[in-house]
Amino acid sequence: MNDQPSKQLLHLVIGGEVSGPKGTEFKNLDEVDIVGVYPNYDAAYKVWRGKAQQTVDNAEMRYFVVHLHRLLDPSSDD
Repeated sequence: MNDQPSKQLLHLVIGGEVSGPKGTEFKNLDEVDIVGVYPNYDAAYKVWRGKAQQTVDNAEMRYFVVHLHRLLDPSSDD
């Protein structure tokens, strides 16, 4: 058994209305939904999926998973 805790790889879930259905530019930054920060991709993905399913009827509403650990440590291969 591995008694070491898994490495924390922070992920951010964020969303809001974008300029078009395939766009990534938010219409209004004041209305961006900062859902939260999660310790790994799996946890973030579960939350992202739930938020995306709640807004499936709005083609301009998009949610994203941002790999914060890559921004914090760009030299890491994780």
